[in-house]
Amino acid sequence: MKPVLKHNWDLAETEAIKLQQELSKKVTKEDQFPEIHYVAGVDVAYSEQSDLLVAAIVILEAHSLNIVESVIVEDSVQFPYISGLFSFRELPSIVKAFRQIKTFPQLVVCDGQGIAHPRRFGLASHLGVIFDIPTIGCGKTKLLGDFQEPSKERGACSLLMDREEIIGSVLRTQENIKPLFVSVGHRISLETACNWILKLSPRYRLPETTRQADQLVKKVLSKIY
Repeated sequence: MKPVLKHNWDLAETEAIKLQQELSKKVTKEDQFPEIHYVAGVDVAYSEQSDLLVAAIVILEAHSLNIVESVIVEDSVQFPYISGLFSFRELPSIVKAFRQIKTFPQLVVCDGQGIAHPRRFGLASHLGVIFDIPTIGCGKTKLLGDFQEPSKERGACSLLMDREEIIGSVLRTQENIKPLFVSVGHRISLETACNWILKLSPRYRLPETTRQADQLVKKVLSKIY
């Protein structure tokens, strides 16, 4: 699976911000996808002892949630940690992993933000645009915005707002568990994104896509050290 849009990743902070502003205009916030048979989750873990990172893609069958393929890439950190520019730190390795997959997903769930981002172009939107694939941002924590706490039952949600703009939903995937922050990545509506996150989270707070990718990168890192 190859990117349809390529750009240089070795950018200064000001150049990266300018690129985000330009590419954010390409984000589509409506449902534009065929029937979804496979859903991918992506995650990156970092070594505490070196500049090593491990990127993983785990692809699940959409209805059974069984794993059908997984890919691991071991790489090194090339971009500093700068708030709002997370995709420049993680996506180069994730792109390498996507080049190796054999099962083409119709949807990707990212452990991070989509348009719930200062420039409306978080990691999920960036990934979606460069591959032109439907993506969802599903973060454990909020990057920005205001919201009212949703009620305690599974499926309860409230809007995540930045000033007067809706940038996401605060979605409770399990009863009495901390909610997740769901936002449009690319080629999907917010309502559909929330429905998919609930479908992918039948038992735990995190969607299976994120849970399985997270477990995989941690397992690989533990074997290295």
